[in-house]
Amino acid sequence: MKNILTAPFVEEMKKTTANMYRLGWDERNGGNISYMLEEDEVAEYLDLNNVLRTIPTGFDATALSGKIFIVTGTGKYFKNVQDDPENNLGIIRIAKDGTTAELLWGYADGGRFTSELPAHLMSHMARLTVDPSNRVVMHSHPTNTLAMNYVHELDEKSFTHTLWEMCTECIVVFPDGIGVLPWMLCGTNEIGMATAEKMKEFRLVVWGMHGIYGVGKNLDEAFGLIETVEKAAQIYMLTAHLPRVNTIKDSEMVELAEFFGVKYRKDFLNL
Repeated sequence: MKNILTAPFVEEMKKTTANMYRLGWDERNGGNISYMLEEDEVAEYLDLNNVLRTIPTGFDATALSGKIFIVTGTGKYFKNVQDDPENNLGIIRIAKDGTTAELLWGYADGGRFTSELPAHLMSHMARLTVDPSNRVVMHSHPTNTLAMNYVHELDEKSFTHTLWEMCTECIVVFPDGIGVLPWMLCGTNEIGMATAEKMKEFRLVVWGMHGIYGVGKNLDEAFGLIETVEKAAQIYMLTAHLPRVNTIKDSEMVELAEFFGVKYRKDFLNL
């Protein structure tokens, strides 16, 4: 059996968490990632019959029974994942009862998965009904996106439209727009359910005055979505107090979207 520390999915998690911390998106123990793995790829590195311990999830995820995830740990700092993945990450399988996670590897210091795992699992369930290739749910606190929450109305159409105006690539990268939730208590099933409902329509969901959720078929895609939003939010924050001389017109956004063949939210434009 191969060494789990050399597994591509462990290496990807190490690099991604380190990069997110470096960018200032995940201060202290902020942020979390869950990445659905294929059973065959995990079986090359772990004995899938060897369950180290079981951990209640606090949520019925029967629809995901048997699915395997690598998940960041609760109270863990992203900056430490690269040097100590076995304590800061865990590989879990959702048990048949749907309310228990079977630990296959990791959380070696007795820890457990992020407290927002129920929100992640709800989002995975919602996204799989829309896009069966969805494998990653990523949550972070990107600085400019968060700052924008305080000076811009938290309305999905206007928030999305403003970001689309900031970079030519935006309507191409997230043509489905951005879902927005008001401030809600984090770490609860309530915010998880609200996020999952938005995930049926959007791949990005802003948690008001908190951060953002992004999803994708792999870590690069989820990261790239958040990265593009954050760049656009940065440009907005740098220019919001200045007179607007130029902008990307709605007609030009249509031209972009149609040229690149993406299905965009026409109702989020002012045509």
